[in-house]
Amino acid sequence: MFTPSTLCTPTLLAPDLAAVLRLLLLAPLLEEWVVRAGLQAWLLPRSSAATAVLASAAAFSALHLGSGAQAAALVFGPGLAFGLAYQRWRSWQLCAALHAACNGWALSMCA
Repeated sequence: MFTPSTLCTPTLLAPDLAAVLRLLLLAPLLEEWVVRAGLQAWLLPRSSAATAVLASAAAFSALHLGSGAQAAALVFGPGLAFGLAYQRWRSWQLCAALHAACNGWALSMCA
């Protein structure tokens, strides 16, 4: 069950304009470009689809370790979903849009 203490960091509780832009634009674009268009696209011809999706979800989680182990664990599920979306449609831009939507949901739940 969602409770503010499980997800809401100070940035999510009281976001300024820079934080909102970072969460809704910069992070989704850069992270999905690196993880999906970079790592997952590189892994696909070299491994199974399952390995590529799991490894990209793990890398996505690792990118969030700066926010704590709990945050990294919480984003593993969405990372899997984004990896599956990339596997199906091969569009890192779609993954970035999904990522931005998830961040927008988090902002709306916390602010």
